[in-house]
Amino acid sequence: MTTTPVAGPTTAAHRAGLQLVPRPSQLAPLPGRFVLDEHTGIRAAPGGASAAADLLRTLLAPATGLPLPPAADGRIVFVLDPALGGLGREGYGLTVGADAILLRAGAQEGLSRGVQTIRQLLPPQALSHRRVRGTEWALPCAQITDVPRFAWRGAMLDVARRFRPVSFLRRFTDLLALHKLNVLHLHLTDDQGWRMPVAAYPKLTEVGGEPHGGAYTREELTGLVAYAAARGVTVVPEIEMPGHVRAALAAYPGLGNVPSRRLTVWDRWGVCENVLGVHDQVLDFCRGVLDEVMDTFPSPHVHIGGEECPTTEWQRSPDARRRAEAEGLSGPEALHGWFMGRIGGFLTENGRRPLGWTETGSDLPAGFTAVPWRSAEHGLTAARRGQDVIMAPYRSTYLDYPQSERPEEPPGQPGGVVSLRDVYDLEPAPAGWEPAAAARVLGTQAQLWSEYVPTAAHAEYLAFPRLCALAETAWSPHRDWPGFQRRLAHHRTRLDALRVPGRPPHGLPHNPSFTFPSHSGPAGPSGPSGEDTGR
Repeated sequence: MTTTPVAGPTTAAHRAGLQLVPRPSQLAPLPGRFVLDEHTGIRAAPGGASAAADLLRTLLAPATGLPLPPAADGRIVFVLDPALGGLGREGYGLTVGADAILLRAGAQEGLSRGVQTIRQLLPPQALSHRRVRGTEWALPCAQITDVPRFAWRGAMLDVARRFRPVSFLRRFTDLLALHKLNVLHLHLTDDQGWRMPVAAYPKLTEVGGEPHGGAYTREELTGLVAYAAARGVTVVPEIEMPGHVRAALAAYPGLGNVPSRRLTVWDRWGVCENVLGVHDQVLDFCRGVLDEVMDTFPSPHVHIGGEECPTTEWQRSPDARRRAEAEGLSGPEALHGWFMGRIGGFLTENGRRPLGWTETGSDLPAGFTAVPWRSAEHGLTAARRGQDVIMAPYRSTYLDYPQSERPEEPPGQPGGVVSLRDVYDLEPAPAGWEPAAAARVLGTQAQLWSEYVPTAAHAEYLAFPRLCALAETAWSPHRDWPGFQRRLAHHRTRLDALRVPGRPPHGLPHNPSFTFPSHSGPAGPSGPSGEDTGR
């Protein structure tokens, strides 16, 4: 099989094709183009490169129709070489010449990242989900060496308050992978819904899955995990405890502090005062649920929430006060740290790393990876305590806030705007931090809470292009806002090919099929001022 070499000078089209997001560590343009056609084959060197070759075929087939068959003389060459340890697990080297493409990495994850770069180098039409005819599938020649700045580059989806079908989760996973984001954090349970099936507790989804959509099957979730893994994305589950559990209490009242009380799944936003009890039955329940979570999700980390846990019910409960006394605690308010320690210890004993939201930086037990959301300073506090940190300050990473103050902007979380520049300017490990604390920062992630996100189209509109900015911040060592804006202008054509809703400068949707949604949600506001009181 042969591919005709195509040489030529560097042109405007050539330069446009090199406008990559996120920006690679090193990129050197070369003259010429490489053209894919029906004769182009892929040679996957022995040692495990075939999975990445299969991924490229899968991703390019819908638009190009090209078979890209395995071939001993294929001009696209994938090499997995453990000797390339200097690239880390996700780094790669990519050479696009006029007569061949060579992609090399030291680990599967690196090959996966290189595949996404190849996709971006092709014309934007290559990202379409349907066959595109009359397009030359040419890549500009270049030499690229690329290594991520941070290991954790993620996005959280709240599917508890608004259920999203697994088809959307797969599409969202593909969008993350295209931008070299490698963590899909699924917020599976909350006061308003329980979406994770647990065989030992079927009422969790029978009762807690009813509002706002439904629940996933075990097969759907394990299928999602495999689908994401093939694209280099890890699915991290979150099961909220000991607060944000009203849906679980509606299903199993005995888990609460007033077992005789019958609650409904919450139909409001904000912070609910109903929390788990602290008796042995509750601990057994949490361990049983997490056993099934660990069976479904092989991720090294498991998120157990932990934030916004009012202690009012514990202070009123004789059982909770007795538990605090028996454990030698100062009072019922100290049961939060005790509870998180017990459940975090269970995860650690099972070879997992517990994740939790931190509201102060010092409220999670040792052994937890802390996710500070109120303030970046809380990340510094946690890092100084010796905890790993994933930075998620809400003023830079909460994508449920509106993108602008324009009147046509759809409703969002009250309280301000999180602009594209706000996301881009996030510094996960600020220069002023001492080196030991900065080394504790694993990375960053964005959050898409769903109170004000009634549709899947709205979710994508809020996510992009702000997730492009987060990807740039988390992956690239370069900080260049004007340069990012220029590259993003071309990258918007890729998002258009993927039919991601967007807005040009005049404020109307790019995608004509998208209309700004009106707000629809539960019965009423949670806070006394008429605004949401919680995250």
